[in-house]
Amino acid sequence: MAEREKVAHLLRRATFGPTAEEVDAAESAGWEATLSKVLGASDPKLGPPVPSITSDPIDSLPREATGEQREAAGKLRETQTQMIYEWWLDRLVAAGSQLEEKIVFFWHGHWATSIEKVDSPHLMLLQHKIFRQYGQGDFSHFVKAMVRDAALILWLDNQKNSKRAPNENLARELMELFTLGIGNYTEDDVKAGARALTGWTVDRGTGKTRLDSSRYDGGDKTILGQTGKFDADGFVDVLLNRPASPRFIAKRIWYRFASGEEMNEATLHRLVSAYSLGKGLTTLMNAVFTDPAFLESRGQLVKQPVEWAVGAMRQLGIKPSGLAEADRRTLREHLQGMQQTLFRPPSVGGWPSGVTWLTSHTSQVRLRAADFLAGKAASATISKLSAAPEQGRADALARLLVVDAWTPRTRAVLNGAVKDVRKLLALGLISPEYSVQ
Repeated sequence: MAEREKVAHLLRRATFGPTAEEVDAAESAGWEATLSKVLGASDPKLGPPVPSITSDPIDSLPREATGEQREAAGKLRETQTQMIYEWWLDRLVAAGSQLEEKIVFFWHGHWATSIEKVDSPHLMLLQHKIFRQYGQGDFSHFVKAMVRDAALILWLDNQKNSKRAPNENLARELMELFTLGIGNYTEDDVKAGARALTGWTVDRGTGKTRLDSSRYDGGDKTILGQTGKFDADGFVDVLLNRPASPRFIAKRIWYRFASGEEMNEATLHRLVSAYSLGKGLTTLMNAVFTDPAFLESRGQLVKQPVEWAVGAMRQLGIKPSGLAEADRRTLREHLQGMQQTLFRPPSVGGWPSGVTWLTSHTSQVRLRAADFLAGKAASATISKLSAAPEQGRADALARLLVVDAWTPRTRAVLNGAVKDVRKLLALGLISPEYSVQ
């Protein structure tokens, strides 16, 4: 594989969509230097800073608040909800550390929590900060922070979990969806795990959580064959020390960053070995990107709608916050139509993946979104594409969108639109070669 194809493949996986200039720089620097830069420490100044929301406007109201005050607080909450959505979409496009953003986006789908039920942009933003703080480090620290996270506790009803009335939701999903996977625990483990997670309460106004000892079950529990007076941290330790846990996490990371197809056992063994050295997620990402099977995974991932739209905006020179209010609303509606909205995963299982995104309905919405994005492309982008001779515009488009090559069928379609550059752009964005990377 040529050096340009290698670094382009890496950047397609590690970013939301590399620009042609980024691939040029990577090709010049070489594979090793590019990988080192991708995995390097992020610069928080490269991208819009995290908004400051210190409390929830409704839940912070005093009991004697008037109807007028409650109405004003409700409107402020709606404004905050739109603000964090537009902020994150803008940061996905502009962030200098694209891998960090992609990992945060991955964890948002993994610990799928929706503002629809949590009903607090403040709490959703606090959870988002946990993803940023722990998402590339020791997984055990990450999980222990998450079982104390206010948004996740409310999303899975763990604030209702007490020694007198155990609620199993968080314990079940912690094992099934977050750490072990289906088939690696029993119903008795769920019941005992729920007891370990009892007693946690949430102050919705401040977002702080605390353990209420009067509601906590401090008795012995037997979880996955181990017996002890396990609390939340002890429960997490039991889960993460199971052989199924590193295998589960390695598979999840591979599935989202490398290939939608199942990896072979040899690759899985290499990834688990890397991850198990301290449960380091950055180490695991390095193992994924350097595994021999990684370079063979081209064309095996379908872009999620957010990945598709953000990558297109990066390559077309579109900054979401630079759009007019009506255009920002249209962009949001297109993503809603493609059934992926930030901070609103559909269920605790997160968003679907693979060919699920290629239904006839979502394809029609994607076509309209592609027309919209092509119409908003930066003038410099349009000028650069227009400057290419008509017989070479399909190749110029491939370079712009970082597509290695067009199939003869796609090229024939593109060649029929070379006189209309914006139509050519839209066709490139909905092509199989761009949608499946």
